[in-house]
Amino acid sequence: MSKINIKGLSKEELKIFLESIGEPGYRTSQLWSWLYHWGADSYSEMSNISKSLRNKLNDISYISKLKIVKRFESSKTDTIKFLLELEDGLKIESVYMEYDQRRTICISSQVGCKLGCSFCATAKMGFKRNLFPHEIVDQVLLIKKQIGIRPTNIVIMGMGEPLLNYDNLLKALYIINDPEGIAIGHRKITISTAGIVPFLKRFTDENHPFNIAVSLNGTTDHQRTMLMPINKMYPIKSLINACKKYYNKTKKRPTFEYVMIREINDSIDDAKRLVELLKNIPCKINLIPYNSTNNHFQRPERKKIEMFHKYIQKLYAPVIIRDSRGEDINGACGQLAVSLN
Repeated sequence: MSKINIKGLSKEELKIFLESIGEPGYRTSQLWSWLYHWGADSYSEMSNISKSLRNKLNDISYISKLKIVKRFESSKTDTIKFLLELEDGLKIESVYMEYDQRRTICISSQVGCKLGCSFCATAKMGFKRNLFPHEIVDQVLLIKKQIGIRPTNIVIMGMGEPLLNYDNLLKALYIINDPEGIAIGHRKITISTAGIVPFLKRFTDENHPFNIAVSLNGTTDHQRTMLMPINKMYPIKSLINACKKYYNKTKKRPTFEYVMIREINDSIDDAKRLVELLKNIPCKINLIPYNSTNNHFQRPERKKIEMFHKYIQKLYAPVIIRDSRGEDINGACGQLAVSLN
């Protein structure tokens, strides 16, 4: 009989598992705390659990753990990229960043990505599979242990389209959010999506507490489709309407991410259209100067970025130029990629 992976079970599933082997309900909190608060990698670390129970658990279950293949440290910013190996040998990347008193872990939700965005290195990998809940959670646990301090923020902005791994992602985020575990507050957890409208509507209807960031990156359907082919399926109007519904129901402002690419989407005309698109929706805006991914795109000149920034402040919304961190280690926005071979 194959062993069950105890990590990644919801708290209720863990309770059911323990009851199935004749253990009382209070064991759930004990194991949960060891797994997610203390980050135990083995049953031998669980000092307040009897040796007989530890042996029993070890016989029928195991605690998964990602393997660090390589660690890349930026010489310019407080940024570390981790190349991680999954149990089946596939690899993903995650990034740790420090800035403005924030300690942020950027995690992946899939091995590769199927959306094919033309400015993103992950798109060149193609798509292999979704990550399981424990693989999403493990990124946080492993980096937390490596860094030695508790993260303040979690962003699902690494490899993959999070909403295309909807159920696994939400299960993982509630584990990360749980106050008896990793205990990252829901206001500090942000899901970044290319705009999968049906799942965005489902997320809204189900009233999940986590933040939403939408990669917009274009102000016309022609322009956005060139950058993000998913726009053919879910064009800008449907995406904006879904975001309005999100705000109207949750009263939480979505963040719109706008990767600025020279002579593609960085003109004042683009800025005017962006203002028109977003004028009726309370939101936040992150302008992200393009990071090189070995294609023909280039970053706009700083003066042009600042002119664009100044113009869209007409929206009376928080607008930030989000200079990426870790570009020197290919750890910045849009740069994560590994071989699938």
